[in-house]
Amino acid sequence: MRLILMGTGPFAVPAFEQIYATPHGVAALVTAPVRMHRGRAVEPPSPLRRLAGRHGTPIVDPEDINAPESQEQLRRYAADLLVVCDYGQILKRETLAAARLGGINLHGSLLPKYRGAAPINWAIYHGETETGVTVIHMTPQLDAGPSIARAVTPIGPEETAVELEARLAQLAAGLVRHSLEMLEAGRVEALPQDPALASRAPRLKKTDGAIDWSRPAAAIKNQVRALEPWPKTYTFWHRREGPPLRLILGPVRVVEPIAEWDAGGSIRHFVKGTINRELFAQPPGTVLTAADGWLVIVAGQGAVASLGLQPAGKRPMTSEEFLRGHPVQPGDRFGPE
Repeated sequence: MRLILMGTGPFAVPAFEQIYATPHGVAALVTAPVRMHRGRAVEPPSPLRRLAGRHGTPIVDPEDINAPESQEQLRRYAADLLVVCDYGQILKRETLAAARLGGINLHGSLLPKYRGAAPINWAIYHGETETGVTVIHMTPQLDAGPSIARAVTPIGPEETAVELEARLAQLAAGLVRHSLEMLEAGRVEALPQDPALASRAPRLKKTDGAIDWSRPAAAIKNQVRALEPWPKTYTFWHRREGPPLRLILGPVRVVEPIAEWDAGGSIRHFVKGTINRELFAQPPGTVLTAADGWLVIVAGQGAVASLGLQPAGKRPMTSEEFLRGHPVQPGDRFGPE
């Protein structure tokens, strides 16, 4: 088959590399335009642009893929199929019709769950224990077309969005190749999605990183894992002296209460992920302890032990490093600015 590849982000790279290893011909790569400032590119060529360059593939990068001139340009390639992954624009019916068989889309979730731009992030954010990748036959509605292939994988309890995306990209590569083989052989069984099971995965915003300390500690941990590498998860330390200090949280551990705690209030119990139950009666966002390299903060259920932080304008550091230079005290408050 003669294909047009459409993608912008790195998630598409392994799948498109697999396609180049097949007998199918690649007529063009459609990708996002290069951002310019004063006539110069503001970032290096994307991995997809470099991949296309190595194979001598023409690159098409319209601002609006659905503009009539863009649709006409696609038609001139006389492609059999559009293969879309991590592209960034929704294709109208007329754009899909530019290829003989329309388009297939590779999506980083088990559709119909997490339709939208950030499915991997929101799956972790909401505490999912498994996810996967789905290939759909495209329709003009966002990620709503019938499924033609899918693959499932568990989500590790400590896995970040960065780590999960890398795994899913590799899983997706083989799935796309299999889907193309089925399409060429005419053996595709398209299964309609159930709209009642659909959920949304909108594009991430900076404000998604703000911690609501009234949420359970496990949910805050999921938020930290989910929002890597951007927008990251942040809060403000309300210092006893000086304005609130913005802090990005690195990895965290969930701390649960126990009935006993030694008379000296030893921080050793935190190593086991436990702390005296009575201390949890304090308002969410209250610092329980800031000693021996441990910074523990009350959540709506349980508590969060921070293992690393990054103060505004500073480098990331361990909690032990941070506490050596910042006089956080039990009873201090973390929360909105």
